[in-house]
Formats: sequence, structure tokens, C-alpha cells
Amino acid sequence: MRVFVTGGTGRIGSAVVAELLANGHAALVLARSDASALAVEAAGAEPLRGSLADLDILRAGAAQADGVIHLAFGHDFSSSEAIAKAVAEESAAIAALGEELVGSGRPFVTVSGTPVVPGRASTEADPVSTDGPVGGRGRAVSAILSLASRGVRSTAVRMPRTVHNRGEGGFAGMLAGIARRTGVSGYPGDGTQRWPAVHALDAAVLFRLALERAEAGTARSSRRTSHRPAPTRSGRSAGGRAIRASSRTWRTSSPDASKAMRRRLPAQPAARCGRWSG
Repeated sequence: MRVFVTGGTGRIGSAVVAELLANGHAALVLARSDASALAVEAAGAEPLRGSLADLDILRAGAAQADGVIHLAFGHDFSSSEAIAKAVAEESAAIAALGEELVGSGRPFVTVSGTPVVPGRASTEADPVSTDGPVGGRGRAVSAILSLASRGVRSTAVRMPRTVHNRGEGGFAGMLAGIARRTGVSGYPGDGTQRWPAVHALDAAVLFRLALERAEAGTARSSRRTSHRPAPTRSGRSAGGRAIRASSRTWRTSSPDASKAMRRRLPAQPAARCGRWSG
């Protein structure tokens, strides 16, 4: 397939582009800067200059493709206004891409987050949150999945809270960065919290399989390609040994923050993910 990819130079996107190319697909990648365009070309893909705000360019990219993988999102979290702007921009972009694909039967794959369900592990049947500052992203994912009724093979891939590559990414990457700077590989409280995680290269395989095989209107999680969630203390101890940093606990002065950090976060099973595998 010739695949139009947004966010193709990010941590997940660059891995997805490499995975597509390695498996016989061609990639047309949205590039919002000269540097991004050069990175796309270096990866062996074709750049299409523009940003998520350029709706005509998004439509043109989708029109040239056999399928779309949407991964781009503005990462300015400096204020509620900035977040709202990024959510609105993505929603408009998704609407433009979706309208271009309506009635074509072509695949439209996007990324989604892991819903939190108190007291148990979440599954693909659990809806993503549509409340709070980034609730609009949940509504955007729902809009993509609803395109299944309009002749689009739409699907969402749910990523865990940490997607990492080369020691960077998510909560684990943040802690690794602190360890490199301070020589201390820290963890909150007694370190029994569990954070689901996936390597970007493994996640990329799932995105490719979703593009090739997913049924319309489905959501799948990355559990089959994820690490089994290990206690934070185990991960930080291993990370500390890797960079020769000492491991130790830290405590926050805020009771609410401490409680949140100590909460055991669920992993998400994907019992039906196997139908994408070979």
C-alpha cells in the first residue's frame, strides 16, 4: 500500500514508517519543517510539506494514499488554552481526513490512550475518556471509529502510558532522564506501582497489522507487544544498574500527589489482538 502518515517523524511515527517500508509498503509522510522533510527522506519515505492545520494538504495526502495512519498531535501542554487549541486542531484534521476516505473502504488507523478502570484491568470494550482537558481526543477517536458505518475501515490502536525507544519516552523515560542528570534512579514510595509500557518498534508492528488486517470500527491494545507491567522499583533498579546510578525512593510533600503516584495503574489485555497476527 501507499500510506499517508501524520506524525511520521515522532517516536512512534518514525518506527511505524520504518516498519511500513520494511514490509513492502510506501509511505507519504506529513512534514511540517525542512528538518522533518529531510528526516523523512533519510528514512526512505516521501515527505509532504504541511501541518495538521493545513486541511487541504491533509485531504490531498489522503487522496493519494491507499490508507492513512494518523499519529500527529501538538505537544504544547503549557496551558489549558494551548491544549484546547491542539485538540481542536486534531479534531478538524481528523474530520478532513475522514471525509476524504468516506465510501472508499480504505483503512484509517489512529492512536488512542489507555482508559483507566478502577479496580480491574481495562479492555478494548472500555470507552476512552471524553472528559477533562484532553477529552476531545477521546471524542476524536470515537469519530474515527464511527466512520466504519460510512465505508471507512477505521480502527484505533491503544497505547500504554509509556511508549519508549532508546531510553526515552513516557513516565519511564522521564525517570531515566532524571537518573542520567542526578545519578539517582528514583521511584515513588515503596515502588510497587505498575506502569504498562511498550517499545516503539513493537508498537509499530501493531500499527502495520491494523492497517493491513483490522476490522472496521475496532479498537485494539498493545498488550501482546507490551512488557508485562513490572513494579516501578524493579524497572528503576535495572535502569540504575544500566547507567551506574543508585536506586532510592522519593516522597512528595503533597498527600494527593503521593496517593496518585502510589496508585497501581492497570494494564490493558487484548484478547482479540491475535486476529491481526500471522
